[in-house]
Amino acid sequence: MPDRLSAGILVYRGTESGSVQVLIAHMGGPFWHFKDEGAWSIPKGEHEPGDDAFAAACREFEEELGNPVPGSEFTDLGTVRQPSGKLVRVWATRGDFDPATAISNTFEMEWPRGSGRMQRFPEVDRAQWFDVAVARTKLVNGQVPFLDALVALLRRTSPTG
Repeated sequence: MPDRLSAGILVYRGTESGSVQVLIAHMGGPFWHFKDEGAWSIPKGEHEPGDDAFAAACREFEEELGNPVPGSEFTDLGTVRQPSGKLVRVWATRGDFDPATAISNTFEMEWPRGSGRMQRFPEVDRAQWFDVAVARTKLVNGQVPFLDALVALLRRTSPTG
């Protein structure tokens, strides 16, 4: 069975205080509704083997947040195998985004389980900017390595080294 593949975009920005913030999304649906720590994700989604992963990442960002990716230069942060076995590849871009404009696509599932009733839920119920340190506690564990990769990238490209 081939690996499940997913691709995403991690948007970041600098603040007046000199810190770095990242834009992440709270997962929608009843399972995640009352959870906060470990319940956020980089905007991403699955794609088929052979698909253009970067194009899939941009498409998924727009589907989950209702807006095109707010960046123009992208850096590949690499691929990380999630605890589920899924391979996730993420690109970083500097940009700005108003979380109040986020409108997610939806999915349908039986809820409550065993009820026979199908209900629709947003894939993402909100997006928010967080400092990298806070984002470490909010993201699902398997995506934290992308924060490390972003911090390393910014150190390498910073004029102060």
